Amino acid sequence: MAPRILVVDDEPHIRDVICFALERASLTSTAARNGAEAMAAFRRGNVDLIILDIGMPDMDGLEVCRQIRKTSGLPILFLSARDEEIDRVLGLEIGGDDYVIKPFSPRELVARVKVILKRSAGETGPDRRHATLVAGELSLDRRGRTVSFGESAIAMTALEFAILDALLSHQDMVFSREQLMEAAYGPNTYVSDRTIDSHIRNIRAKFAGAGGSGIIATVHGIGFKLGGEIGRKA
Repeated sequence: MAPRILVVDDEPHIRDVICFALERASLTSTAARNGAEAMAAFRRGNVDLIILDIGMPDMDGLEVCRQIRKTSGLPILFLSARDEEIDRVLGLEIGGDDYVIKPFSPRELVARVKVILKRSAGETGPDRRHATLVAGELSLDRRGRTVSFGESAIAMTALEFAILDALLSHQDMVFSREQLMEAAYGPNTYVSDRTIDSHIRNIRAKFAGAGGSGIIATVHGIGFKLGGEIGRKA
């Protein structure tokens, strides 16, 4: 069955353009005109990813994301007419997987959707033969797409999962931001350094909420690596 994409935007032309591009790429689309319709469609289920406009009246996209994140890690790609860094960072920090600025290229939008879907579904192959990766009390299960710290389950977005997977796979390696971008988004997809920093901040915050510390270390001037002293806060 083709992946099912929910397109949420209050502009009919934008909805039509996105749905047409998705259908051409052999993806199934359905549309919602506002936040209330988006929440109703989410509750009905049968959605694999949401393309969510931020600037909608009444319930905006950020609030829709907050509501969804209370119960679900369903992938969310934000759309916004505002090219403000604070908006991008906020969107990612409340649980968005990616962020695209209007006006956008439908081809790029579809490419980003496919990257997120691929990360959400997981990958197979000889390099994925070790299904579970462990460091201290941190455990990542590739087959089940789950992450835990001690007895606590940690909800990860698809791109957060991919970044953590890369760090756990090479526990002594220092990753540049460019390398983490490729691990999360695949090759030939550009995102800003701030996007990666936002994902790293989210991962740290989620583990801190479960009592974990030292999950990801910053190597100044280079990038990030798995923390050498993963454990519980003193």
